[in-house]
Amino acid sequence: MAKRAPKKKGPTPEEDAREFFLALDQLEKERGIKKEYMLEKITQALISAYKRDHEGAEENIVIQADPEKNLLRMIIRRDVVETVDNPYTEISLEDAQKSLPQVQLGDVVSSEVKTKNFGRIAAQTARQVIIQGIREAERSMVYDAFTAKNQELLTGVVTRVDPRTGALHVRITSGKEYTDALLTAGEQVKGEVYREGDRIKVYVVEVRRDTRGTKVLISRTHYGLVRRLFELEVPEIFDGVVEIKSIAREAGSRTKMAVWSNNPDVDPIGACVGTRGARVNAIVSELHGEKVDIIKYSEDPVEYVAAALSPADVISVETLEEGRSCRVIVPDDQLSLAIGKEGQNARLAAKLTGYKIDIKSVTGAAQAEAEADALFADEEPEDGEDGIVEAPETF
Repeated sequence: MAKRAPKKKGPTPEEDAREFFLALDQLEKERGIKKEYMLEKITQALISAYKRDHEGAEENIVIQADPEKNLLRMIIRRDVVETVDNPYTEISLEDAQKSLPQVQLGDVVSSEVKTKNFGRIAAQTARQVIIQGIREAERSMVYDAFTAKNQELLTGVVTRVDPRTGALHVRITSGKEYTDALLTAGEQVKGEVYREGDRIKVYVVEVRRDTRGTKVLISRTHYGLVRRLFELEVPEIFDGVVEIKSIAREAGSRTKMAVWSNNPDVDPIGACVGTRGARVNAIVSELHGEKVDIIKYSEDPVEYVAAALSPADVISVETLEEGRSCRVIVPDDQLSLAIGKEGQNARLAAKLTGYKIDIKSVTGAAQAEAEADALFADEEPEDGEDGIVEAPETF
């Protein structure tokens, strides 16, 4: 009679634990998720699974995990009582003394719970918690990676163009992490055309967390994009020798930028322009032909406003008492240049300096002054006054 082959023994608890910890090591190596983080999530999952299958269990469950000793077990602690009301938190003195004769009433005894005794539903619960833990860890890693790139310049790849809205789906990378961001039509520069597979520089406006994970808001129209391009192209700006004090931008058309040098031997405008315009031309090329006016910043509002209105020549700048406003006089042939097409030059100068700017030509200013004098001359002083007449409020 043939002998039956002996049944194969299953893996020992130590072998199971060894495989478990090796899996955590591999998870950390491949996905960058810390072993300690996953161990905490798994501990929560095991406790949750036990409670689900054992209604009445409370906070008397402990998970012991020791990677060095390949130890992983669940311990339930129960109070020794005369009469048991809850078998998951209490044990009778008689039952406790069967294994521990020295136990007395009021003591706490610990016993191991075998995970193989968990029900199917409990095991599924544990699995879901573990998967959720992995997802949360990955989301957190992506969020942390891109938060470090907030208000920075990133290069991405266009993965899809939405034919209905014109929005671009852009895959951006930070270190080992990547995510897909949406460059909406409103954040694109008018006239720029991109196709799937094109590389594109974008400015990270904000990084948010939502229910779906990390959301990175990107832009091509933000003035910060110009600032970061100059920092990359001009070493003096990157090193802090030259400072960008202010930027005003109408994306796709024109940008004005005020710069200042902390070193009297370094010309801030020359540093930004570069030899034969090499530096600024490289930035203009990246901006697809957008004009860039670079002016010298000044603490003196008269000098600052006059420079901001370049390329127009300015005769005089008078600051007014009413808030941050000023009156500018320019030659007659420079008026249209100072104002710019559709008011763009004056509008950007006002945004750059923070001043409301009233621009007049020499002839226009003289005419306005003559009209004002005529209005004053027409006014008769009232009885009892010294002939001083206040100007109407419109002036």
